[in-house]
Amino acid sequence: MAKHYNPYRIKVPRFEESAGFYTSEKRSQMMAKIKAQNTKPEVIFRKALWACGVRYRIHSKTIPGRPDVSNQRLKFVVFIDGEFWHGYNWEEKRGKIKSNRDFWIPKIERNMQRDREVNYLLSSAGYKVFRFWDSEVKKELGRCINEVLQYISPAEFD
Repeated sequence: MAKHYNPYRIKVPRFEESAGFYTSEKRSQMMAKIKAQNTKPEVIFRKALWACGVRYRIHSKTIPGRPDVSNQRLKFVVFIDGEFWHGYNWEEKRGKIKSNRDFWIPKIERNMQRDREVNYLLSSAGYKVFRFWDSEVKKELGRCINEVLQYISPAEFD
């Protein structure tokens, strides 16, 4: 499937000294520890889904957006988004970013734009897209799992 990007993509400046950003070695080490895959909410969600008898693939390279959980036969994908990186309650939080605003605001807005593009691509390909915030998975795991199971249940009997 070809990538389709909005012609008005948000330009994110490179986070380097030549672009006017200054970072310490300690900050760099802290940022390097932030995981992109297999986060606690992801693992918790996957274990609960597996316990319900649902089989899936993780981080499939053949599906746009590399969803956290996917099943091509049942045509569903699940993304578990971090609240900071994907702009949870963005209008309120945007004003609270104090350091490196020139980098973080376009970065997060581009992530949000990419999420919308991936949702569109997957929906038009016939997939059901589930997006959960990591705090939702931590606090309301049962509800998140039930949403997926309600979609899957009729398909299992085909």
